[in-house]
Amino acid sequence: MVSIISSELVVPSEATPKSPLWLSNIDLAGRMAHTPMVYFYRPIDSARRDFFYVESLKSSLAKALIPFYPLAGRLGVDHEGRTEIKCTGEGVLFVVARSDTMLDDFDSFAPSSEVRNLYVPPGGQPDSACIPLLVQVTFFKCGGVALGTALHHQVVDGRSAFHFKETWSHIACGEDSCIVPPFFDHTLLAARPNRKVMFDHLEYKSNPKSIIPSGISTLYTSSVLEMSNKHIDALKFRCSDTAGARVSAFRVITAFLWRCFCVAKKLDLNSETRLYTMIDIRNRMCPPLPPTYFGNAVIRVSVSTVVSDLISSPISHVAKMVYGATNYGDDYARSLIDYLEIAGMENLPRSGVPTSELRVISLLGMPTDKADFGWGKPIFCAPAYYSGYIYLMDSPGKEAGVSAVVSLEAENMSVFKKLFLEELAALDVSEFISNDRCSVTGA
Repeated sequence: MVSIISSELVVPSEATPKSPLWLSNIDLAGRMAHTPMVYFYRPIDSARRDFFYVESLKSSLAKALIPFYPLAGRLGVDHEGRTEIKCTGEGVLFVVARSDTMLDDFDSFAPSSEVRNLYVPPGGQPDSACIPLLVQVTFFKCGGVALGTALHHQVVDGRSAFHFKETWSHIACGEDSCIVPPFFDHTLLAARPNRKVMFDHLEYKSNPKSIIPSGISTLYTSSVLEMSNKHIDALKFRCSDTAGARVSAFRVITAFLWRCFCVAKKLDLNSETRLYTMIDIRNRMCPPLPPTYFGNAVIRVSVSTVVSDLISSPISHVAKMVYGATNYGDDYARSLIDYLEIAGMENLPRSGVPTSELRVISLLGMPTDKADFGWGKPIFCAPAYYSGYIYLMDSPGKEAGVSAVVSLEAENMSVFKKLFLEELAALDVSEFISNDRCSVTGA
């Protein structure tokens, strides 16, 4: 379906620093793989021959790699065997491809292994000296385009990835004055000389009770489910306290999805279920990290409960649980960094997702629709494929709400979607009436 036209390395258009970039413990605790994202674009004018002009994309990319020069390097190890970025300036992989399909051939743009394999270059083996960034531009028969990117997770988190892509798109549009340089000093997140672990960072430990499904035999499928602002406001209203304070959209949506997840998967009512998510610590550190800190400044947190309690409790109670798990600050982050220094990266669990655990990743507030290279905004953007995760993203448009990009086992997806839609319908009917118990309580 997709044929490769060209594959080359794009190097920075000017000389860049060559000193290696030290990676923090939080960087090295990330997934040892690339994070695939795909943007889809419709042609703005079928008569224009310069739509996604490849030479313009490569030229602007070469300029963007000047301030973001580590992306043009290679992952390697220092003299002590610790992973670092060798700032060699060798360049990023840039692939041009053609597809014999049309954008209208897609039933949806939901993530899948096919989307990942067709529209994003493979990242290679995680233990090799690999390229931090790979790009693929795929032209469809209709004139539309897919822009696939793969950024190594030990090099950037979501905020840093979008910072780079915004910079690239600004340069492509001739908006060089909008460029905000990245901040690369990762030693701000170095372990303390006197290690002090004050919390039990179980999110970075193996759980012998977890049942990991086989990655070979388990078939996952994905769906993009929409929540309007009206739905979100109704959930927030249910979670208001007596003073009128409300928890964030992320926390109430996550609480809602967690309950749907447990019911859809028919988990044992007496078993434990755990929610995992990530929190950005840039503004939680003392002093705060620079807002343009480029690297990984997100940490894993979690909360657990018994399935029966989760399903039977008011959603306000579940949202408060999520709030408690995501309300950590500098002391927790410093404790984690010290724990990772003591535990050693080689001892961290890097397996799959247990059947009773839900992973929710928030991209809310991220500029997912800002990748305009001069030919219009994308009609859809999402991670290309992640089995067993839910991503939350702002839906396109000012009043469109939130998109939940859900990946579940195929046999559970239809039940999850049905429950999700029924619960949303109940929110519409209730009009903020606090009848907030899950309408489907069987498991």
